[in-house]
Amino acid sequence: MNKTILRTSLFWLALFAVVAAVCVYRTRSIIHLASVPAVVQPIASGPMPDLNQDTRKDASMSAAQMETPLVPVQLTQEQMNSIGVKIGTVEYKQLSDEIRATGTVDVDERLQSFVQVRFSGYIRKVFADATYQYVRKGEPVFTIYSPELVATQEEYLLARRNQTALSESLVDGVASGASSLATAAQQRLRQWDIPNSEIVKLEETGKVVTELSINSPASGYIMERMALPNMYVEPATKLYTLADLSHVWVNAQVFQNDVGRLKRGDSSSITVDAYPGRTFQGRVEEILPQIDLTTRTIKVRLAVNNPSVTLKPGMFVNVDLKSALGRQLVVPTSAVFQTGLRQVVFIDHGNGSLEPKDVSLGARVGDDFVVLKGLADHQQIVTSANFLLDSESQLQAAAGSYTPPAPGAGQQASANPAQQQPTVAIDFTTDPNPAHTGSNTFHVKLTGANGQPVAGAQVAVTFFMAAMPAMGMGAINTTTQLRQKSPGIYDGTGALESGGTWQVKVTVKQNGQTTAIKQLQINAEGGK
Repeated sequence: MNKTILRTSLFWLALFAVVAAVCVYRTRSIIHLASVPAVVQPIASGPMPDLNQDTRKDASMSAAQMETPLVPVQLTQEQMNSIGVKIGTVEYKQLSDEIRATGTVDVDERLQSFVQVRFSGYIRKVFADATYQYVRKGEPVFTIYSPELVATQEEYLLARRNQTALSESLVDGVASGASSLATAAQQRLRQWDIPNSEIVKLEETGKVVTELSINSPASGYIMERMALPNMYVEPATKLYTLADLSHVWVNAQVFQNDVGRLKRGDSSSITVDAYPGRTFQGRVEEILPQIDLTTRTIKVRLAVNNPSVTLKPGMFVNVDLKSALGRQLVVPTSAVFQTGLRQVVFIDHGNGSLEPKDVSLGARVGDDFVVLKGLADHQQIVTSANFLLDSESQLQAAAGSYTPPAPGAGQQASANPAQQQPTVAIDFTTDPNPAHTGSNTFHVKLTGANGQPVAGAQVAVTFFMAAMPAMGMGAINTTTQLRQKSPGIYDGTGALESGGTWQVKVTVKQNGQTTAIKQLQINAEGGK
């Protein structure tokens, strides 16, 4: 039993460390309103809750439900300046995307050719006797002796003599039969790919050619060579492989996330470390339909002219692919806040009124995102301090404290900063201190600008912890209404569901009007 308890304890400690690390990356900061300057601190979380219980909850909770809703935020000009809010514009741009990749030079398979014979025989002399030797079309590469070829030549010569002798025969079918035999022998020589010049020479001299020269069918470099002196060959024997390297392929390894932005005909620039300062131009010829499961890359075949054979097969190269995307509506990448499940942009309506807007984005091109849905041309948007705005919007949505501002409210606040000074001081404490998971008592002391206690107020304390969809945890918020214990002193009891860092908002109302708000953070001890 003790061993089981020890293992369980170690398991929960390990989970606590993982959750704490994730929460550091999900840091959210709050914006203090007029009464308190802005504070930015990391938000931590308590130990991960029971996994079976969370699994049951997640089964009935959609991803959208786990995301805390966002509401518009109203700020003064001083507050916007203090947290570094900057404004940008949604606009159309002519985009040209660049994708960088690596690749290797390969032989253009369409410019390869083989040297073979169509009859059996023995190789006598070899002229093309080295791999990577360059040969020209029509140049002899070896000679061959073939008993079968010699017999066919003799048959052809005999048939021609008989054709001449029997051409004037009066017997039906004799002359035509002799002519047919000569034609058949000649056709056999042509089917064996014997050059026409050799057949003419045979007819003129009447002598059989015992060593026939085999010429190269194309110009190129010898990539493979099997032809050797005195070697017996058959029609199935591949003697040479030739490749024309004046035009080559470059197989670029492009990550699968980038392939969708490429198409046939897109241009590319190719550089090689062996030739500093030189750039080779190519075009996308084919996007191959096979992905490398190890590197998650796809081969993109580029066609490159290589007249001086500077690029060698197997050479490693750097590739810069260029894709014209046309005129697109774009937004700066700094304006997009990624929540994990949504992409949010804050729209500036003027006078400090900032509205969160869900958007649908396309590819990232340089410092911009392509906008697919949610924004229009010339809209003003926030391009910095998105984290702070998102935290404030979540906090106000969780507390249900947002009230749409009256037209010009932000401008009035900016024009009269003296009116934004707090009239009620709020002092908040907990019992026990620090707070812990479960039941706690909250104390609030209100002091007016004249130093006198503020009595008869309605005081509410809201606790909020942001959602962590990656960990399967939704947002937590709870509100406790405090009662006046004595003039200026308000108490109430509430429960905290989890340990960790909580965002706290104290709201003071008098006669139905909000007179003071204070935001702070507290650390609660214990797990969930």
